Amino acid sequence: MQKHILVISQYFYPEQFRINDICTEWVNKGYKVTVITGIPNYPQGKFYDGYGFFKKRKEVYNGVNIIRIPLIPRGNNSIMLALNYFSFVVSGLLWKTFSKIKADYVFIFEVSPMTQALPGVWYSKRRNIPCYIYVQDLWPENVEIVTGIKNGYVIGSIGKMVDYIYKNCNRIFTTSESFVEAIVNRGVKKSKVEYWPQYAESFYRPLEAMEMESIPNDDRFNIIFTGNIGNAQGLDILPKVANILKGEGYGNKVRFNIVGDGRYKETLLNVIKEMDLNAMFNFIERQPAEAIPNFISSSDAAFLSFTDNDLFNMTIPAKLQSYLACGKPILASAGGETKKIIASSRSGYCTYTGDDEELAKSIIKMMNLEEGERKVMGENARIYYEQNFDKDRLLVKMDQNFQ
Repeated sequence: MQKHILVISQYFYPEQFRINDICTEWVNKGYKVTVITGIPNYPQGKFYDGYGFFKKRKEVYNGVNIIRIPLIPRGNNSIMLALNYFSFVVSGLLWKTFSKIKADYVFIFEVSPMTQALPGVWYSKRRNIPCYIYVQDLWPENVEIVTGIKNGYVIGSIGKMVDYIYKNCNRIFTTSESFVEAIVNRGVKKSKVEYWPQYAESFYRPLEAMEMESIPNDDRFNIIFTGNIGNAQGLDILPKVANILKGEGYGNKVRFNIVGDGRYKETLLNVIKEMDLNAMFNFIERQPAEAIPNFISSSDAAFLSFTDNDLFNMTIPAKLQSYLACGKPILASAGGETKKIIASSRSGYCTYTGDDEELAKSIIKMMNLEEGERKVMGENARIYYEQNFDKDRLLVKMDQNFQ
């Protein structure tokens, strides 16, 4: 008999998250998959074209049945973001109450907000079926760091919600080993928590560099960043680094290609303009995930960064797996898990978070390497990816939980 997985994820196709591929693979394995999600609005903060309260509320993607419950779009301020989080929970409660869907398992894909897990927990309790959660963002730590909220009552209340969710999930999967420790420290049994790292979709692979209008093929050293342009990504370091490079005579030798969109993009553009660094930056609109490997292959190095805090040191960003899978040398401004992986894989240079001077030195150092040396870094990246983040192996591991 075909098993039915109910996925709860506030974000889903056409929003670009790994859960899209995970669900597709489950369909390929013979599962019936239904996704309860919101109306797509991430990261721009407004509904995607063609979607709305009365448009495309039901959809099929690669055999996955999608049900979109109403929510308020994220907008561009903290009040709208809070309403976005709250509205998904309210809609989820109403959906849970009246839904006639009969699933065998609940799988919650938890990126912020963790509040989105509540409808899944409530449904699993109502149906008395196993509930699994895949933790990408730690709460309440994420709330404290991203919002700056320190009020003990607020953080305590969020902590109680998190404990309720963990208590009512049969298995808790995490994207980093540091997350396992943090969750266990909340009083969760270690046997209940498992490290299940993210993999990159199959289209992330080494490709031959191709001619692209958006990334000029000239004598400049092209560094690429792909993904959400938010405050957490710490991209404020790039204008500082560009200014240092310009002062060292590299202003016409390096180009930062930023592919994506997000809440911090406008601020970043303004800073770059004020510092007269436009010639060193190339902004490219958000692209379909399938197109990203072509952009990476047309660049000399891939970049990622975080803002400086303990939580992000515990995090392995999804784009790290993408860069490794594409076999591209990596430049990073990060600590903790990310720094450890780049060092272990010998795939590039990772400087401490926020250290603009050392990052500038690393860029110059990588630029001056022989092409063959950078090629070895890229090969090391791909080898490490295959050894540690192999998609098929990870999916088999998850399948054992469903069996």
